[in-house]
Amino acid sequence: MSDHFIAPVADGASVAGASATPATPVSAASGPASAPVVPVAAYEPPYYAVVFTSVKTEEGGRDGVAGGYGETNERMEELVEKIPGYLGMDYAGSPGGLSITVGYFRDADAVEEWRTNAEHRAAQKRGRAEWYERYSLHVAKVERSHGFEREHG
Repeated sequence: MSDHFIAPVADGASVAGASATPATPVSAASGPASAPVVPVAAYEPPYYAVVFTSVKTEEGGRDGVAGGYGETNERMEELVEKIPGYLGMDYAGSPGGLSITVGYFRDADAVEEWRTNAEHRAAQKRGRAEWYERYSLHVAKVERSHGFEREHG
């Protein structure tokens, strides 16, 4: 068991110790109840993490489904997965309404493509108008990455 697992790079080429297929995360809000919750695997740095932390309005549905939020969120997940260089997404939400989504991207070009996507821009505008009480966004270059997974069996 190693804590230096490095997942394949976005183009499908892998690096030493990499899994052939990185784990696909299941968000608590959208994934089936029986599916395991799995964090996005560690990738070979450098890559980028886009951290979106938010609190929804009452009208936006703190449960994440009211007012069209759920459908829009699903559409955004479909769109971001098509961005070359998109590596995956982690999501966590607290009972008090704080949500944190971290998207991982191979390079700054992938981050920029996502930031400027027309449907994403429209969803951002609607989010400010309807769904979010407040949010913060942080874009960071990941310089070190590792993971751990307990062996079962």
